Amino acid sequence: MRDGGKKTYLFISATIFGIVAILHLLRVISGWDFVLGPWSLPMFFSWAGTIGAGFLSAWAFTLALKI
Repeated sequence: MRDGGKKTYLFISATIFGIVAILHLLRVISGWDFVLGPWSLPMFFSWAGTIGAGFLSAWAFTLALKI
């Protein structure tokens, strides 16, 4: 894969992970409930999702800028 292809892939990945991190953070701030049938997703998972997706987004942007 060309370096330009890798850079594009990393920017797209970083953007998607950034959007996911923002959505998790919005859920935490707004207090939105996530219910699927009888099961409710605890807020802890959104905190973990915010941190994990935010880290992956930042990492991908950093790698893209180094190429």
